[in-house]
Amino acid sequence: MYLDCTIKIPDSNGKITKKTIKGTTYIYYEYARIYLKDKKYNTPRRICIGKQIPGQPALMLPNDKFLKIFPQEILPEEKQGYRSGCLRIGAYIVIRKVISDYRLDLMLARIVGKDAGLFLDLAAYTIITEGNAAQYYPDYAFNHPLMTEDMRIYSDSKVSDFLSRTTTDQRILFLNEWNEKRDHRERIYISYDSTNKNSQAGDIDLVEFGHPKDDQGKEIFNYSIAYDRNNREPLFYESYPGSIVDISQLQYTLGKAKGYGYRRVGFILDRGYFSKENIRFMDDNGYDFVIMAKGMKKLVSDIILERRGSFEDDRKNSIRAYKVSGTTVRRKLYADDEKERYFHIYYSDSKRQSEREKFEDKIDQMGKKLKDCMGLPVRLRGDFIKYFDLVYWHEGLEDEKFMSGIEKTEIINREIQLCGYFVIVTSDKMTAEEALTLYKSRDGSEKLFLGDKSYLGARSERVYSNESMDTKIFIEFVATIIRSKIYTCLKDEMDRQEHRRNFMTVPAAIKELEKIEMLKGADNEYRLDYAVTARQKEILKAFGLTASNVQKQAAAISSDLERIEVEEFEKAANEQMKTL
Repeated sequence: MYLDCTIKIPDSNGKITKKTIKGTTYIYYEYARIYLKDKKYNTPRRICIGKQIPGQPALMLPNDKFLKIFPQEILPEEKQGYRSGCLRIGAYIVIRKVISDYRLDLMLARIVGKDAGLFLDLAAYTIITEGNAAQYYPDYAFNHPLMTEDMRIYSDSKVSDFLSRTTTDQRILFLNEWNEKRDHRERIYISYDSTNKNSQAGDIDLVEFGHPKDDQGKEIFNYSIAYDRNNREPLFYESYPGSIVDISQLQYTLGKAKGYGYRRVGFILDRGYFSKENIRFMDDNGYDFVIMAKGMKKLVSDIILERRGSFEDDRKNSIRAYKVSGTTVRRKLYADDEKERYFHIYYSDSKRQSEREKFEDKIDQMGKKLKDCMGLPVRLRGDFIKYFDLVYWHEGLEDEKFMSGIEKTEIINREIQLCGYFVIVTSDKMTAEEALTLYKSRDGSEKLFLGDKSYLGARSERVYSNESMDTKIFIEFVATIIRSKIYTCLKDEMDRQEHRRNFMTVPAAIKELEKIEMLKGADNEYRLDYAVTARQKEILKAFGLTASNVQKQAAAISSDLERIEVEEFEKAANEQMKTL
């Protein structure tokens, strides 16, 4: 492997020799002499340490053996960084196609400037490697084509410097331009959801102790995405302090949607956003909503029990796509509500069995806990009070002790009756099936979060400054746009097929595409290692690509690398001559 820098040929007391093979002069170093007893003379042992630069007899291009023989030598700064002899191009070609279709390269070139290529390479890096640690980016760049100018390989220090230099104005400009391209006259439903992330924080303003979904006692920040379920695209994102709960942030998010020009929209929300204030705010701004109601709330549970037994076994209420039965009633959400809403009630036999078993197991475990506490000076709280009549000896006195607990059968039976039911509330008139289909479309946004935290490696941000964290979130959002498109293309292609393919998921498809490799030959030209397989062709088809496209892209990449190598070689030689 030749290093991408030029040095003077070492002067090592006669141990350096040269040998020309097919027009190329190689530099050899004599590292030992072996005495041959039968021939009674010494024979030298030599190793190639580089090759002479044509027209520059005092200069050479060193290889990796040179560093072993002369470890003390300090090489000049590598301008280009040497590259692997095996380049993985399949996933890169698909990602590049998505970037081109969305014109993300042009957008980012206008907004980010000359570092737009590095920005997109970092986005591709997070998708392909499922990681976001800056120090490992050079390892990715070593064996992948790049979108930087002249496919330049940057160090992790350059990446860290870049992360700290992207501005808030650039992020705002991107989101404004990205959302400006949407058709604001079209009526759409936006699926909105949020999550929280850890950060190995230094001095980051957003990171606080909050209410994490997987509480590990760490400080967090919150991150949310608005997703267009009609066009299946992420629209915008926001990050906010870890102590702010989702239900409080929603109104600010709705205001941002209005600022981006979205008027004829409805919001699909999880149960965590259900509040009187949020409902009124959406009414005031003319937004429709589809929202999951918490099944155990008194209003919802009363409606379920009122309709229970009237629709579950009627074939006309069956929603076969989701294996549930559904019906719709009109009610007000709260006493002073100005309009009636549509409550869609659903029942599932399988859901009832699992929920009842889980609930009754919970009651059994609580009963065992009560027996263990008998005669102890303990005061039980929470669900113990809800589901049991608790009896204490000398209650309220210093020697108070727990004696027994009796099940509140009426309350327990009521919750058993609610097992298997759930309710979706909509502001607009629609059938139970239409409401469920809309709500289930949240799967797209939920997969975005799964992909962001699991497949983009962004469960933790691993940064130590506000600027770096903001830039990383920005890059991850662009990566989410790209990965979401990959997901929808693969899903559409799989829907068109009769048989399900386990390699048509995003992680599996990327791993399969990574097997498309180019190897560097003895003539320094990269070529495809082998033909595109049937499985890879099927994946490529989802993006409108063929084996022929891969061959053309491979030829173009090889041509670019050959040109870059020649230009860098000549440039390095000229710079070295100036120093002589």
